[in-house]
Amino acid sequence: MERRNFLRASVIGAGTLAFSGSLWREAALAAPAQLDPAPPYGALQPANADGIQLPAGFTSRVVARSGQTVTGTSFTWHDAPDGGACFVDGTGWIYVSNAEVGSGGGGASALRFSSSAIITSAYSILSGTNRNCAGGATPWNTWLSCEEVDTGYVWETSPWGGTPTRRDAMGRFNHEAAAADPVRRVIYLTEDKTDGGFYRFVPTTWGNLSAGTLQVLKAGSGTSGSFTWGTVPDPDGSPKTTRKQVSGMKVFNGGEGCHYADDTVWFTTKGDNRVWQVNLATSTYELAYDDNLVVPGPAPLTGVDNITGSTSGDLYVAEDGGNMEICMITPDDKISVFLRVTGQNSSELCGPAFSPAGNRLYFSSQRGTTGSSSGGITYEVTGPFRT
Repeated sequence: MERRNFLRASVIGAGTLAFSGSLWREAALAAPAQLDPAPPYGALQPANADGIQLPAGFTSRVVARSGQTVTGTSFTWHDAPDGGACFVDGTGWIYVSNAEVGSGGGGASALRFSSSAIITSAYSILSGTNRNCAGGATPWNTWLSCEEVDTGYVWETSPWGGTPTRRDAMGRFNHEAAAADPVRRVIYLTEDKTDGGFYRFVPTTWGNLSAGTLQVLKAGSGTSGSFTWGTVPDPDGSPKTTRKQVSGMKVFNGGEGCHYADDTVWFTTKGDNRVWQVNLATSTYELAYDDNLVVPGPAPLTGVDNITGSTSGDLYVAEDGGNMEICMITPDDKISVFLRVTGQNSSELCGPAFSPAGNRLYFSSQRGTTGSSSGGITYEVTGPFRT
């Protein structure tokens, strides 16, 4: 019986299903996440002045709008804000955000916050690139900004500004997100293609991404099992496309967000509304979420996109489509809606990232209320997050 159907039948019959492995943080069960009958933060409240439905005790504010001057600065915020991350900056922090604009109009910008969350400056950290979608932070405090085009590269840049560097050794393909693994000293990379791969880059020297080996995950066609890594002979992707060089590469349908923690890397695939869990200590993979396996439905999370994690082990997944929600998956395999943005059905949510203290969540609505890339809005949500 095909595993996907077997899982669905088992969930229907038993309410949940135990795998041989475990989800993160030694959770008791390891099934694709099911609806949480008692969400950690309770029910969503009516939409606030920003048009956001939040749980009780949480508030929001707009910190930047595309094409408008960031409050307290002279800097104009970029169009089409996408992937983002936060970095410690003395007693404050910096939130960086990509610009998913093509034809050389892409790049990334930064918002600098004081310890009291006041914006003290805003500035560009990367420009002249193409469709910078997602990316990832490194342990040495740089931002990897990924170009989402077939000939795209990874650009390494500083949240404090400076000269960005194109990291050719990390491959030339339709990049989406990146996640650093300081234990194995590798960077994981997703590819936004219907027949894309899941990669890791092994630097020759950890902390220096100028040279190394690009590998792609090899496995069977099932939704769980063991895996190995195969070296990509030509990371530049010429004359063959990068993802088609390694026999046995496992195909993933539209790779999106990527997050690493505790010997596990999670990534999302938008083509089938899944969250994948790669267990690095055991070299196995499985599903952390599949909208077709939520019983009873309807599933709360569709149009899966960027993903991040909190210090408590909760995963937060933003929607590109769906109901314009950010959903959370807890370590005990329960999923619920954390927030919903109303009145912006022609947009998508992206760039979720927590401040260093874990009490503020930043994210963007890429096209805002206008449905245009020039209508992007970047938000901050504050409240009693689990830490």
